[in-house]
Amino acid sequence: MEEPAVSVLKRAVELDSASRFQESLICYQEGIDLLLRVLKATKDEKKKAHYREKISSYMNRAEDIKKYIEKEKEDGKYHKQIKIEENTKGFSYEKLFQQYLSETVSEVWIEDPYIRQVHQLYNFLRFCEMLVKGPCKVRTIHLLTSYDEGNGKTQQMSVLEEIQQSLKDYGVTLDVSYSPSIHDREIRFNNGWVIKIGRGLDYFKKPQGRFCLGYCDFDLRPCHETTVDIFHIKHTKKT
Repeated sequence: MEEPAVSVLKRAVELDSASRFQESLICYQEGIDLLLRVLKATKDEKKKAHYREKISSYMNRAEDIKKYIEKEKEDGKYHKQIKIEENTKGFSYEKLFQQYLSETVSEVWIEDPYIRQVHQLYNFLRFCEMLVKGPCKVRTIHLLTSYDEGNGKTQQMSVLEEIQQSLKDYGVTLDVSYSPSIHDREIRFNNGWVIKIGRGLDYFKKPQGRFCLGYCDFDLRPCHETTVDIFHIKHTKKT
């Protein structure tokens, strides 16, 4: 267990030096956990003392980073960028969003012009399912999108109405608005988090078949290349 701990903590220090504090904090936490297991399994008192000293040092640094991140959030300066490379996996909605969905989240705003086609409507449905599952207590979801100008307009409205009715069973109100000029893609939570994704919710590639891995589990679905920008502000502007 010592070798994996050293590897993770080395990565934490590298990310720390590169000012990638959010990622480094995660690595510090994982590395400390691994090192604590090493300490527990060690009988040599001299080695124990060495491990305790290292753990204490890493814990102090992790705590400093945590305080820095919280201060950035309070000042509205927090910014994290994730670059999703072409064909990479492991970027389900849960992986991207759940860490920002605290129990205080009760209202969500989604601005995405491309909630039109069947697969995009399914994407939106999956996003709603994630919100309902918690741990947040969402009561209102606002969707601003654009009409499907082709023959799919009736289907688009029908599906969104069906999702709207289904959400009511969970005590959630879906408010749908349409704009012909909407272009930007943005998701906001009323706890101050703002997430901008270059491709909106539609960053997954089409599965090779209905019975292929990744059809149901989005963590196994290859992605299109896109960039995710995450901000924190004190007050979220409502639309």
